[in-house]
Amino acid sequence: MTLSPSRSVRRQKHDVHDRPFIVIWEVTRACQLACLHCRADAITRRNPGELTLEEGRRLLDGIADFPKPHPLVVLTGGDPFERPDLAELVRYGASIGLSVSLSPSVTPNLTPERLTEMHAAGAKAISLSLDGARAGTHDAFRGFEGTYAATRVAAQQVTDAGFRLQINSTVTRKTVEELPALLRDVIELGAKLWSVFFLVPTGRGQQLQTLSADEVEDVLHWLADMSRFIAIKTTEAPHFRRVVLQREIAAAAGENPTAGRGELYRRLVAMTAVELEGVAVRDRPARPPIDVNSGRGFMFIDHTGKVYPSGFLPHVAGDVRTTSVAEIYRSAPIMRQLRSPEAFGGKCGVCEFREVCGGSRSHAYAVTGDPLAEDPSCAYVPRAVLNEAVTPLS
Repeated sequence: MTLSPSRSVRRQKHDVHDRPFIVIWEVTRACQLACLHCRADAITRRNPGELTLEEGRRLLDGIADFPKPHPLVVLTGGDPFERPDLAELVRYGASIGLSVSLSPSVTPNLTPERLTEMHAAGAKAISLSLDGARAGTHDAFRGFEGTYAATRVAAQQVTDAGFRLQINSTVTRKTVEELPALLRDVIELGAKLWSVFFLVPTGRGQQLQTLSADEVEDVLHWLADMSRFIAIKTTEAPHFRRVVLQREIAAAAGENPTAGRGELYRRLVAMTAVELEGVAVRDRPARPPIDVNSGRGFMFIDHTGKVYPSGFLPHVAGDVRTTSVAEIYRSAPIMRQLRSPEAFGGKCGVCEFREVCGGSRSHAYAVTGDPLAEDPSCAYVPRAVLNEAVTPLS
């Protein structure tokens, strides 16, 4: 069996060893919320060791030094709106040709006035988190009553200010069956993209229950179904790309792409039919997911300038205060290792989908302590393990 290139998954058009597709910068760890799943154990006050405004400008210069098309830049936190100089950072990034987006928390900092200021400074998109379809669920996640209602208001303010709206949602064992109702909310709020995050047990997230590998598989197939209604991306579930490709292969062979799916998938499909009844939705071509993974087209910079392959993989690759961001991305040993999936452990290293998936390196690290290990959140058994001949995607 040979796997042919596909239009169902977008490949990065540039050399992934040369530059990232996206850079996430945690401009501060300060945040007034206390989210149960927080990667960062966010704090209520800014750390005096944060990158300064001038250091931030130099970092943005370093990102703009990558060849065009420059990496996308997302300023996150904590809550980036805790930084009084945030508009200056946005304005500077935009002035040197970077596409800058923001990922704020829904707190009293997020006002129409500040949104207008950020839009005028050049920010293009804003992502807000919505982790449940009920106030009780979302508010419990965020640690403050009223956050669900405030998020719905904020979503309208974001679109009114002229931003593209992205909704981020975290899936756990306790919240997974709210996904159909959450999909309805995301559509009705006018989001252009739904980013579904599969919990990695790091930071405060260790308190929550992750899905089993089979449950993840069911959710990924459901998301593939739902991508006809809204653009969907997954975070820490790169096997979504494998699922999309498998469904394409099955459909081309005249087979049912969802044959053999589990009980969770069937419940989600049934609940979705109920939730979307009467909702104005339109079929659209599914937006192909892009083959970005930790260290391969992706890098994360924390508030003190430490660089990581992702925000959920706490393996330091370098420090922008001492080394250029380009040198760290291109040369740091961990980054180089993560761009060589054939060297991954277990089934990930022999999987025919390794070049477009590669498994969640963060899940592997969280469970085994080895970022190159097999991803325990993936249920797929590669053909090589079954002793079936296959040529990997390239």
